[in-house]
Amino acid sequence: MSSSIRLLPVPALSAAPYAYLTTVEPSTQLVYTAGACPLDADGNTVAPGDYAAQARQVMANLETALRAAGATLADVVKSTVYVASTQQADLVATWEVVRDAFGDHDAPSTLLGVAVLGYDDQLVEVEAIAAVPAG
Repeated sequence: MSSSIRLLPVPALSAAPYAYLTTVEPSTQLVYTAGACPLDADGNTVAPGDYAAQARQVMANLETALRAAGATLADVVKSTVYVASTQQADLVATWEVVRDAFGDHDAPSTLLGVAVLGYDDQLVEVEAIAAVPAG
């Protein structure tokens, strides 16, 4: 994690597997990603029907996008995880893959069940905001 990022728990709120807040130093450049999708290099949706497999592809694609800006998952200050499902079990299966990808970096995140995503057979999408030293 960049030294310009501070992840903060909020003791007055219930314990969560992520920080409730992130602060970013003023001299930091923010990086906003588009939603990372479960697409392979040819633009095909991988693993139709498999939330965990799609989440793994999404996180690999997110890491690739962040690298293009000189960032890593450890530089993420906030993420949003979209899951095309109304079933909590599908959200949990997706979340477990996302959390594993972030490891000990517990930046704030929002997990949402949505009706549909943009690509055929797409079940998962993750967007992120990262912070890297300016310059």
